[in-house]
Amino acid sequence: MKKKWGHGQLMHMIIACCLALFTTINAMAQIGEHRSELSLGVNGGYMLSNVGFNPDIPQSMLGGITGGLTVRYTCEKYFKSVCALVGEVNFAQAGWKENILTVEDQPVINQVTGLPEEYQRTLTYVQIPLFARLGWGRERKGFQFFFQVGPQVGFFLGDKVKTNFKLEERNQADRIGAQKEAVQDSLEIENKFDYGIAGGIGLEYSHPKIGHFLLEGRYYYGLGDIFGNSKRDYFGRSNNGSIIVKLTYLFDIVKTKNSKIK
Repeated sequence: MKKKWGHGQLMHMIIACCLALFTTINAMAQIGEHRSELSLGVNGGYMLSNVGFNPDIPQSMLGGITGGLTVRYTCEKYFKSVCALVGEVNFAQAGWKENILTVEDQPVINQVTGLPEEYQRTLTYVQIPLFARLGWGRERKGFQFFFQVGPQVGFFLGDKVKTNFKLEERNQADRIGAQKEAVQDSLEIENKFDYGIAGGIGLEYSHPKIGHFLLEGRYYYGLGDIFGNSKRDYFGRSNNGSIIVKLTYLFDIVKTKNSKIK
């Protein structure tokens, strides 16, 4: 019998992994080549998001934008690994876009408009991720591959619904499963605080006179639920998830004085 991981167990496991990574970076700092470099900059990108509902709501990914400020502190180079801490404060558009289908997997036609029913809900957040980062390659001029992972928290600002029908006129007769009830269409966002784990890989190009240009692919998995999840609530799970492609530009505020750094 397979063991089912709950959000609490998964959160504890992820926190343990993050602490292990931060501890590893700290241990490297005791025996590696010292760095003390501070970089600031801006980031922007595109998000594809959905919400993990239980009971399931058929969805496609909802597109949105993200952007904000980035700060990076590079602390050490251990053998060929460049170690750093990265923090961001971002505006982000998450949410979900429903695939409203009949039992034959055909679009549900609204009886008033005569059009396939469409519903999407954009959730606006301020998101704050904190990453432990490892990079391999050039630090001053050239390319560097990097990996980063860490916790992320989000603060809900508001939401916007886009639909081509009135909620009271939806075609419930042809809907199936949880979409027949359409509870999620009218529920208010109950939990304004979001939290989870984010991680990504990317490529950085550095130039001593221009700065640092980063291209990254990132994934976020929410461990909190946007709606209530008690026994009296409809959904047992309703967590955010996002795939992000992001560009970042950083310029150096403080640089380590070492002519051997390449």
